[in-house]
Amino acid sequence: MTAARETSRKPVVLSWSGGKDSALALAELQGSDEFEPVALLTSVTSGYDRISVHGVRRTLLEVQAQSIGLPLVEISLDPNSSNDAYEAAFRHAVDDIRARWPEVKHIAFGDLFLEDVRAYRERLLSGSGFDPVFPIWGRNTADLAREFIDRGFHARLVCVDITQLDESFAGRAFDSTLLEDLPSTADPCGERGEFHTFVSNGPIFANAVACEAGDRVSRENRFMYCDLL
Repeated sequence: MTAARETSRKPVVLSWSGGKDSALALAELQGSDEFEPVALLTSVTSGYDRISVHGVRRTLLEVQAQSIGLPLVEISLDPNSSNDAYEAAFRHAVDDIRARWPEVKHIAFGDLFLEDVRAYRERLLSGSGFDPVFPIWGRNTADLAREFIDRGFHARLVCVDITQLDESFAGRAFDSTLLEDLPSTADPCGERGEFHTFVSNGPIFANAVACEAGDRVSRENRFMYCDLL
């Protein structure tokens, strides 16, 4: 990277779930001429000490961030937080970003095609002084899933919505065999919530995040989680 390119890029904080779409968004930002990622923003459920929704242990999240080389900003949530509580915690985290990186005016998200989700992000940031960025928006998800594998990323399914996908997918590696086994009703990137992933290696990491699949646990009669150890 040339000095001119580095100094001309705009700093951005990336909303980070620990999963593959976040990883692809980060890789896209790192390779762009416009933005320079400076931190990761992650929702963590207190008490459980896990990434919200994905259910991955905070310790693995911290190792992941260390290998990427970016600091973490946490959105701290109570279990079963209401939407109002989430938005209040999000605004608190945004205030933290503003204080720590006053030069940051953008927050990026790894969303792909759900218009209502994008509109929600835009509403959340409206009037905050931050503009949303969607670096992989509109990409073909079948192509994107293959690109993720071809670029040398490694991920595992950590949560499966069993109303959309068989519970046996929980804990499986996100690889070509998995893509072949997905039913035609499932989005290859799980964009409709069919599954969530944790990325343990790839071009954005200095070192692989050592982890292995542990027990599988059913929650709310809907989600099958695979604990990563």
